[in-house]
Amino acid sequence: MLGFQPYETFQLLIENGGVDRTNTLLIAACDAYARRGKPTSPELEQFEALATRLFPLAGSQARAKGAAILGRAEMLSPALEQLVVEHIGEDLNTFLEGAADLSEPTMIEIIARYDVSAAAVLASRDDLSNVVLAKLFQMNSRKVYRALASNISIVPRGAYLSALARSAQMDHLVAEALAKRDDFDAALLAPAFFDLSDADRTKVIRAFAHRETPLAPIQKTIEQLTVANAELTKALMKLFSENRRPEVTKLLSQLTGLDEVRCGQIAHDVTGASLFVILRAFGCSAYDGLKVLIHATSHDTDRSQALADFATLFGNVSPESMAYLMSAWRGEVNLLELNKPEYKPFTQTSTRTPNTIVANSPVVEQAIEALSRIGIKRAS
Repeated sequence: MLGFQPYETFQLLIENGGVDRTNTLLIAACDAYARRGKPTSPELEQFEALATRLFPLAGSQARAKGAAILGRAEMLSPALEQLVVEHIGEDLNTFLEGAADLSEPTMIEIIARYDVSAAAVLASRDDLSNVVLAKLFQMNSRKVYRALASNISIVPRGAYLSALARSAQMDHLVAEALAKRDDFDAALLAPAFFDLSDADRTKVIRAFAHRETPLAPIQKTIEQLTVANAELTKALMKLFSENRRPEVTKLLSQLTGLDEVRCGQIAHDVTGASLFVILRAFGCSAYDGLKVLIHATSHDTDRSQALADFATLFGNVSPESMAYLMSAWRGEVNLLELNKPEYKPFTQTSTRTPNTIVANSPVVEQAIEALSRIGIKRAS
């Protein structure tokens, strides 16, 4: 069988050879099976009976070595998988990562051990059943959730979507992994906005484009203050031009109700993404908003394109949706409401309104020209 001595011969050697002989036989048998390729059904049955007899009788080091060799085999039955998992020791994660196939019982048994490291490896596999997925999502482990968030074979919907969105609020690495996915609604990452990269913050804002949102709790407060919109933009322009960011922090705290630490982050955010949310929530137009952003941001490498991107966002994102985003920062809304059909983004291309504004957009040029006439230096 399998290119080595018949099963009966092995039985005699096991019974009469002692532990040392058993160790040698186990390693030799596992090596021969691993080299065999895909075995026939009778060969698999014979080797399974042999391995089941050899592993308990061999020494610990031989069991670990034999399991590591066996783990490289092309085909393993659930019983052989179980032998590998039980005896492979510190090489378990390597086996779980490299195995072409793993049975559901084996995965469930590993998860039941609450071995976080091994479970995280399983969470990265692309052959997970719904039963295994459900058990992985029940684990209270950041390491496991980071692996699940990065696994593009897992479709984020239903209970899985809710679990990932909640995890993103508590773990910035989960939020970063989800932000890189095209199949995840970036709007659900609003509470983790300040933990994301510059590009991912913009992606969160874009997720609110052409989209209805539930009424934000902060909306009434904003409506009472929008009558002083021009005064707000003028005050922000002056403070940013003089680099008086601590005063910007206090002003934003008074207007938004956000704590001063958060407002300080907004005031010192030289990318302008978080400030854009505030400006648009308070109803600023592209013309007025860009004048503030020019003073507040630093875009030395590609200033015109960055401003053009913001101009596009002013046109595509409604004040109501940015107010909702602000309320998400304050923890006042349940973002999972955005999964309702009435709040899904409207993505149909409009023939009336362009979807993009190029770098030489008249809106951008007018804002820059107005600033040059004013003669106020942009903040660095």
